Amino acid sequence: MSGLAVRAAAAVRSPQGRAPGDRPAALDYYRDLLTPFGEKPDEELLNRGAHVHHRDLADLLVADEGVGRSRPELLIVTHALPDVVPFTAVAPHLTDRLGGGAANFAIAQQGLAAPFTALRIASAYHRAGRAAEVVLAVLEQTTLPTPFPLAAELIDSAAALVLGASGEADADAGLRFVRAYSAGSAADALGEGALGSDLGDDGTLLVLGPWVTEDLPERSVVHRVAPGSYCTSLWLALADHWQEWSETYRRVVLCDTDPRSGRSHVALFARGEG
Repeated sequence: MSGLAVRAAAAVRSPQGRAPGDRPAALDYYRDLLTPFGEKPDEELLNRGAHVHHRDLADLLVADEGVGRSRPELLIVTHALPDVVPFTAVAPHLTDRLGGGAANFAIAQQGLAAPFTALRIASAYHRAGRAAEVVLAVLEQTTLPTPFPLAAELIDSAAALVLGASGEADADAGLRFVRAYSAGSAADALGEGALGSDLGDDGTLLVLGPWVTEDLPERSVVHRVAPGSYCTSLWLALADHWQEWSETYRRVVLCDTDPRSGRSHVALFARGEG
């Protein structure tokens, strides 16, 4: 897999909410959406929410200097939870803020797998010579019209990664592979193939999302992401620490297990490997 490396990143946590001025239109939308299924929107639940729109999160990410000066040829927005006001196409909006030249789209309805899918697509575009620079945005807002099992544990958050080509001798760790495992625990996923034999290497950092709950063998340095996020968890940590980790470790392994599907997902960024 192509060695796309992180060139810049930004993280946003618990931004200021807004007065829900679009609530009447949103309520009409949710009523139309839910009525055929015998449901109706929970107005009290909506009233309690912060009403942080996906567009708000995207604009805060672009305010970061490193992200804001990027001019990607491919831009992918990912999220597991829907936008509170679903009337803005956020991927084109974010593309417009970043020069307007990127092919762009969103990936949703995959749970926390969505950013991993985006990395696969970004790598394929890069290998085909169609994208020298890629921006991946992961958005999570928590104001919802109906109860969601995980929402009470989450905060509004977002992360953006600017990815560019890395050479074989590059000091930055490049993306080597992304894998999904439909059965078995995170320990099983991390123990498979060449990755399993490398986890004991002193130069390997294992970054575990908050949904990896089982005990894993202490075979490498481990960073556990704190609770409070679902789809954004690993990517917030990577955005915060990518420079430090790239300088300190030869391999950075990202792993999380979706609590809803039980599927584990693994991505490897490594330095100086083919």
